[in-house]
Amino acid sequence: MKVEAIVPTTQVVDILCDVCGSSTTTTIGTQEFGTLAARWGYGSQHDGAQYQVHLCETCFFEALANLRQVYRSQNMLAEDYQPSIRTRLDKLRKIMSLSNDEAIGGIIRLIKWA
Repeated sequence: MKVEAIVPTTQVVDILCDVCGSSTTTTIGTQEFGTLAARWGYGSQHDGAQYQVHLCETCFFEALANLRQVYRSQNMLAEDYQPSIRTRLDKLRKIMSLSNDEAIGGIIRLIKWA
């Protein structure tokens, strides 16, 4: 036997950026956002704390750029400083536009560089 009833439910109708407050809903009705999340485990200074931040596209990439800049400024004079993964990804993209033989050689060089 099927029992039916009208049950009130909640539905996400918009996601606002937690930094600038702008809507992440596009003109076609979908949400475009990034999420920064953390769950701190046992022994951490923030033991058991959970965080989740929703960011619009602009704020998300600004946050990434700021994190990279902080890392670079704190580590650029260290003897074992390694460039960001972005540099490696840019090299990989350049390699992928080459022929198969050239790409394989480039990937091997990139792996040796890492």
